[in-house]
Amino acid sequence: MNRSTEALAGPRARERAARDVAEYRPPYLAAALAALAVWALYAVTLSPTTAFWDTSEYIATAHILGIPHPPGNPTFVVLARAWELLLAPTGLPVAVRINLFSATMSALAHGFWFLVAHRILSFWGGSRWFPLVGAAVAVLVSATAFTVWNQSNVNEKVYTVSLFTIALLTWLAFRWRDNLGKGKDDNLLLLMVFILALSVGNHLMAFLAAPALVVFVLIVSPRTLTNWRLYVLAAIVAVIGLSIHFFLPLRASLDPVINEADPATMQSLWESLSRKQYDKPSMFSNPLDRRLPRDAGLFAAQLANYAQYFDWQWARSVAGNVSWFGFPRSLFTLLFVVLGLGGAVSHWRRDRTSWWYVAILFATLSFGLVFYLNFKYGFSYPGATIDMTEVRERDYFFIVGFSVWGVWCGIGLAALWGTLAEWLGRRARRPLLVTAPVLALGFIPLAFNWSWASRAHDWSARDWAYNLLMSVEPYAVLFTNGDNDTFPLWYLQEAEGIRQDVTVIVMSYLNTAWYAEQIRGLTTPCKPGQDPAADPTRILCQRPYEPEEGPEIYARMVANPDPSVPGTHLPTETILPLSDAEIDQIAKSPPWLTERPVTFRAGAIQSTIPAGRVMLPADVFLAQIVTSAIDDRPIYFATTTQSYEALGLAPFLIRQGVAYKVHNGPVNPAKLPGVHEIPQTPGTGMLGTYLDLPRTDTLLWDVFIHRSGIPDEWTHWVDRATQGIPLYYAYTHFAAAQVHGVLGDDAEVARHMERVNAWLRLARE
Repeated sequence: MNRSTEALAGPRARERAARDVAEYRPPYLAAALAALAVWALYAVTLSPTTAFWDTSEYIATAHILGIPHPPGNPTFVVLARAWELLLAPTGLPVAVRINLFSATMSALAHGFWFLVAHRILSFWGGSRWFPLVGAAVAVLVSATAFTVWNQSNVNEKVYTVSLFTIALLTWLAFRWRDNLGKGKDDNLLLLMVFILALSVGNHLMAFLAAPALVVFVLIVSPRTLTNWRLYVLAAIVAVIGLSIHFFLPLRASLDPVINEADPATMQSLWESLSRKQYDKPSMFSNPLDRRLPRDAGLFAAQLANYAQYFDWQWARSVAGNVSWFGFPRSLFTLLFVVLGLGGAVSHWRRDRTSWWYVAILFATLSFGLVFYLNFKYGFSYPGATIDMTEVRERDYFFIVGFSVWGVWCGIGLAALWGTLAEWLGRRARRPLLVTAPVLALGFIPLAFNWSWASRAHDWSARDWAYNLLMSVEPYAVLFTNGDNDTFPLWYLQEAEGIRQDVTVIVMSYLNTAWYAEQIRGLTTPCKPGQDPAADPTRILCQRPYEPEEGPEIYARMVANPDPSVPGTHLPTETILPLSDAEIDQIAKSPPWLTERPVTFRAGAIQSTIPAGRVMLPADVFLAQIVTSAIDDRPIYFATTTQSYEALGLAPFLIRQGVAYKVHNGPVNPAKLPGVHEIPQTPGTGMLGTYLDLPRTDTLLWDVFIHRSGIPDEWTHWVDRATQGIPLYYAYTHFAAAQVHGVLGDDAEVARHMERVNAWLRLARE
């Protein structure tokens, strides 16, 4: 038996591996090269801009040192802002810089996974190339697992920092074991405690490595946990790590433009960290709210949903665009189940101590999370109605578990490689080289996940934000619904400085006093000598309209200011002329039911709120805003929300692009040039009642941006939870086609209907 295969079997291999422990030298250079290769992959497939869901929120808050939704993620905000400043000399756009932060965190994580896999494979002993190549394969599979890859080439959330933290902690634990008894054993443990505490300021996910770490220490050196001095020092470094949270009240007290939950006081800080505001049914749903009943049927569905997400990881593009299990993709999934189990078994046989660590880590971050999170049915779970499902796919919560399984798959593939080489034995001169083609299986996720994981072509969220902002006139108030019609607007305003004159109001937040107070501040007219550009990251006063940022139609408006025409002049008052006490009183009032029809009046508007309508604090603030602003500012609702129904405003809305403008009084198309009633057909309620045809045509054909060949060159819409976006474009074109049809312009009807069909095709794929 030659040396390359000697190490792959029998007692001699284990004896040699035991002797090598004291002589082990980590291959840091090889790990750095592996991390660089992963980083290059993520850079090639990097998103050139923002994306839907929380991406825009985190990019914007990192850029202005703002505060994202509770618990505020101060570690992420500080690190991402420092990274952005570090890359500022490159001239790269803000979004690209922060997306690269996510890519770098994940790439560094895989550098540490390389070291971890190499350390495990070193227990095979023998050829120095075996653990190096095996570790490289482990990194390849882990880095190209769909969710890991998809989260790494855009800064969608904070989870790549958690992935980095857990990979780093794992490597530190392995080094602690290797250096035990060489002096200063406790230093690495204290460092791990500090990293765990600091990571809490990013996300609690990294702290889930703690059970595996504790068990690992108990197995390796139980005496360590009897050292009382260690606990004292650990408490000190933990407090130092947790102190990152003081960033929140310090920054909140300076009124950043994005200051969610306003944790400026100790009470509000605690409420933010404990996510207390999510107890209100009117707020965004909390993905960590585990008040769902522990139902056996639901738990079975949760496990099935996890299996569905696991099935996506290894060959996402196979079996077409099927979200559920599909043949032949499941064959690839079965292959990686077998490889992962093979890696786990081989790991158990070679190094049971570290096996326990990895096994507990994987179990905690997969099945443990399924139980802990207690989600509703997955967004694409078959047979579940929309009210029974999560608002989006939640596979990102399992990113670390999928990554760890990828490492085990790589180890399993290396073990298979070694077994084949051993079987060849003396039949081949270089058995490891001859059997190396089997390692090509590790490239399957790279090949079959690329089209779904790559973000290099995706401008859809940024273009949606631009198109929605351009649909509204200068100094507009724009009401939105939630994440995907709000956060991209925040990104465009704060990271790119576009259309900061528009006051974006997300109705889900308008139930809170802190948000209403911030809206009041953002719309307060500037005092003489006051300049909102003096510190663009803070709420100072109403920000001005910059004509060069908008289309020519708005430049003409502001060039001829008319005090009687909102949008042509600087607003004269805030949209919420209420005191703090009045705002607080409204926000604290419970929802109430209208016992009889109520008349609402604002300007020339008179509508009826029907009996039996549940009114929330947000509806009361909405009424105040419309009443105060109707004569001073243009008021719009994004087509993504129907919050106007609370005040019975639907008859007063005129569609302009992908937004509805509130007309100050009854709509009479005969007296409004270019405004037409939209012929209604069944199933087209999203069109609206009236359409400003010249404005909408100008927006659709001359102003709106659609890059990267969308919708014509896109084969599918990757995120099914946001498939409403192409529908909103389709509705707008269809409304225009309907009106052109009434006017007898068949050529324009055909032109718009061609776009309708293109957007509908994409929405269905």
